[in-house]
Amino acid sequence: MKRTAILMAALAALPMSVAAQSAIDAYNLSQTDQRGTARFMAMGGAFTALGGDLSTLNQNPAGIGVYRRSEIGATLDISPRSFETRTATHTQSMDKTKTYCNNFGYVGTVHLDGAMRTFSWGASYNRVASFDRTYKSYNGATGTSISNYIASFTNGTSADILGFDTGYNPYYNYDDNPDWLSILAYNSYAINPASGVNKYQGLFGNSTYGDAFSRVQERGYIDEYAIDFGGNISDVVYWGIGFGITDLSYHSTVYYSESMADANICNANGNPVVGDAGIDLTNYRAITGSGWNFKAGLILKPIQEFRLGFAVHTPTWYKLSQSSYAEMDYSYFDPNLPEDRYNPLSGNEYTEDSYYDFRLYTPWKFMVGAAAVLGKFAIVSFDYEYQAFNDMSIKYQDGWGDFVTDDLVKQDIKDYFKAANIIRLGAEVRLSSHLSARAGYNHSTTNVKDEADNGNLYIYTSGMDPSYTFNKESNAYSFGLGYRYQAFYFDATYIYRKNKSTWHAFSDFDGYRAPTAELTETNNNVVLSMGFKF
Repeated sequence: MKRTAILMAALAALPMSVAAQSAIDAYNLSQTDQRGTARFMAMGGAFTALGGDLSTLNQNPAGIGVYRRSEIGATLDISPRSFETRTATHTQSMDKTKTYCNNFGYVGTVHLDGAMRTFSWGASYNRVASFDRTYKSYNGATGTSISNYIASFTNGTSADILGFDTGYNPYYNYDDNPDWLSILAYNSYAINPASGVNKYQGLFGNSTYGDAFSRVQERGYIDEYAIDFGGNISDVVYWGIGFGITDLSYHSTVYYSESMADANICNANGNPVVGDAGIDLTNYRAITGSGWNFKAGLILKPIQEFRLGFAVHTPTWYKLSQSSYAEMDYSYFDPNLPEDRYNPLSGNEYTEDSYYDFRLYTPWKFMVGAAAVLGKFAIVSFDYEYQAFNDMSIKYQDGWGDFVTDDLVKQDIKDYFKAANIIRLGAEVRLSSHLSARAGYNHSTTNVKDEADNGNLYIYTSGMDPSYTFNKESNAYSFGLGYRYQAFYFDATYIYRKNKSTWHAFSDFDGYRAPTAELTETNNNVVLSMGFKF
């Protein structure tokens, strides 16, 4: 969206506004959560150097080499979540509770003669991300309008190719590639011709004042099915490799509404006047597909009391399909027209449905960990993880059916994003022969560059939805208990997690600040795991 002229030659067979993905899409779909068994979660996920847990099949495959017995287990995650948005004038809150089967898996182990002491294989399911979020915000005083934002990138486009005519549908104009959001706004009278050739003005004028309301509903998941192999060499080197198959489903409904007084409108007679305006933009989007990745790792145990762990995850290579459409409701009231003169001018416009395929390559991940094992009484572990968000990549389908790298999106990714750094700490203390207590901490830095989040860069989005959310930092604190009786185990963990981010209605433009909201997501997870070792 908004760079039609540059890519017109490459996308001659497809409408630009719905064909191109954006750096924002790559960013949203590459996010993952810290999820796994209750023991793994209780220790903050700091298992890169430990292993011996079903969650290591998705983290450090070398952890499967630590197994001396076979295991089967499952995990339930009860997740009450609250979402609070703060603007300069208002605070809005919403709550949501979901229950997931976070993890289940199996590990088989055989004992061997020689330097290779054991060989293990395993398969597991893990929910690595949940997109379930619902939040709303209210901006009591906006300094501009989404209509002015649309007008700013519609300038230069002839009105003849934006409007409907007998036998002509602008959404299927492949030659001129008009932006679909421009078409929608033009036919909803949200942008109107201004003085000058192919110039447009939005509803917000010098004397206009107004407010804005938004509501975002997201749902979906990323599930990963892991198949791992590993072994134990002389009780010193533990190795592992893993293959992950992912299933992605994302659905969103983004509603954005503005009300304005003393706005530059068209009245019921089609004349430009100053009056009251109300516009509602709703975007619907669904993205589904699958991908795969590869993981490899090592755990070194030079002495019984100390371990080092290393792991690398390739990008997940996704094949994805998207469908989307948008609609705009509008109402313009001219106080100088009598009620019997078709006042106000109101209606509804909607885009065509768009369908297309694309490819996504998520960030590389690198992990290193260290752990101290203090006899049979305590474990202390530390992890560091590096996620290269600035190396994500998207490929679009050109007019010949080939998938090629989108160089503009690639540059946007480098401009907007940076690597994320994650620190994990964990500890376990054995209270008795059957009972253990655990605690952990997890901290993630922002993966967004300051100049992107603070409005110094123009943020390009795709399709008809100009809104986006940038994550800030995330902190999680966890506490848990584990019970062991012979081959059976039961673990329970509580996690308090707080994620901070900023929601933007659209990009800042021409010196104007778009409506924004500070979003705080608070999770109070209860994770329960049961399993059997044999």
